[in-house]
Amino acid sequence: MTTKAVSPKDISELRARTGAGMMDCKAALEEAGGDMDLAVEILRKKGAAKADKRSGRSASQGLVVIASHQAGTDVTMLELNCETDFVARTDDFVALAKELAGLAEREAPVGIHGGAVLDGLGFRGATVAEIVKQVSGKTGEAMSVKRVARFQQAAGTVQSYLHFNGQVGVLIDVAGPEGEGLIALARDLALHIASADPVGVNDADIPAEHIARERRIAEEQVVAEGKPENIRPKIVEGKIRKFIAERTLLSQPFVKDENKKVGDLVAEAAKALGEPVTVKRFARFKVGEA
Repeated sequence: MTTKAVSPKDISELRARTGAGMMDCKAALEEAGGDMDLAVEILRKKGAAKADKRSGRSASQGLVVIASHQAGTDVTMLELNCETDFVARTDDFVALAKELAGLAEREAPVGIHGGAVLDGLGFRGATVAEIVKQVSGKTGEAMSVKRVARFQQAAGTVQSYLHFNGQVGVLIDVAGPEGEGLIALARDLALHIASADPVGVNDADIPAEHIARERRIAEEQVVAEGKPENIRPKIVEGKIRKFIAERTLLSQPFVKDENKKVGDLVAEAAKALGEPVTVKRFARFKVGEA
């Protein structure tokens, strides 16, 4: 393992991500050889981490922008990054983000992609990569299109949510009978996703490496807690089920009514509309997150 020197900045970042104490963070980083993700895992195993806030993985600033010329059918979301909030609020930066989102809405492939998918597209008489570089030079800050999501739906609706400050945006693709009922459901779900930050629609969407990581953490926690060996597997499985329920959209309590799960809300909508309703996919962008 390559060892990286531990700096006060690293300690501050780890504290922001986990809520752990300064000395715990310093010790975890030293044990991890400066590897931030490994240090988070070490703290969680020891029970010192209150959370793993993904926003701590990047100090990037910028904007999330949503564009659509076919509302409900073809919608695109784009994140443009820079180094400081000051530049992110400038007219040039805001205009560039909006223009790029419009370009992506017309020409980006459907799906969720890294920002490089736009690099070679013609833009302002050059290419996207060239123009971003030019604006970057003008501001004196590194700048990049971080990611792009474009959803299309012919048998349902694509809806979005954008937080007032442009820091969090959501696209959601819902299949079902077209009309105001489905649109209202999709908008409620987009708002929920912005707040609750699920990893996927259901447990099949959670990457296997996330489950493996949680299992390692749970196994070490039950050993550290001194649980009897014969019941440890059952406790670990319980922790994994809890993790999955907390991080999958359909299993989460609905933000507007925590006595109801999102899956129940979708089932109720399907019953009211008289046809099946399926959440196909969503994208959630928060400025500064990995």
